[in-house]
Amino acid sequence: MKRPRQNKILMIVGDYSEDYEVMVPFQALSMLGFTVETVCPGKRKGETIRTAIHDFEGDQTYSEKPGHLFGLTASFASVSPEDHAGLYLAGGRACEYLRLDAQVLAIVRAFMTENRPVAAICHGAQLLTAADVVRGRRLTAYPAVEPEVTAAGAHFVATAPEQTVIDGNLATAPAWPGHPTLMRAFVSLIDPDILN
Repeated sequence: MKRPRQNKILMIVGDYSEDYEVMVPFQALSMLGFTVETVCPGKRKGETIRTAIHDFEGDQTYSEKPGHLFGLTASFASVSPEDHAGLYLAGGRACEYLRLDAQVLAIVRAFMTENRPVAAICHGAQLLTAADVVRGRRLTAYPAVEPEVTAAGAHFVATAPEQTVIDGNLATAPAWPGHPTLMRAFVSLIDPDILN
């Protein structure tokens, strides 16, 4: 008899999270039957965040354009990490300020110290480094985050944007082109049978 799986995923987002790195995982995980609870510090269920679209257009760094208003599906104040099968950390500029929130860092620490599935994309690694949970781990992120990853005692893996690095319970990708490999890895960490 197949055991029932825990079907809730926690996704931490904020104003100016990268649009694709919120929308695509939210829709993909929902399509697979997961309930994705998207939360932002200081905001409640039904409120919105403003996303930003980051693109690679030949400049020295990514460009940023207005994204969408994305509706939050849960209230940050009522989050219980133990109710969730996995944690997804969206990238984008929001990570700059989200990493200053003690409760965000406590949530990240809870998942990492309990060895539960965590996915981080792009600048999402800033939440991992600020929570001091990656010493000795292998991970990737947007290349500009490499100094933080290294300073936090982790091994930065330089990889193509389409690739994902898996280290135990942690799956990381450098940017939204890596969604197919990141989503596959993250879902497999939560329930190895779901994609079969």
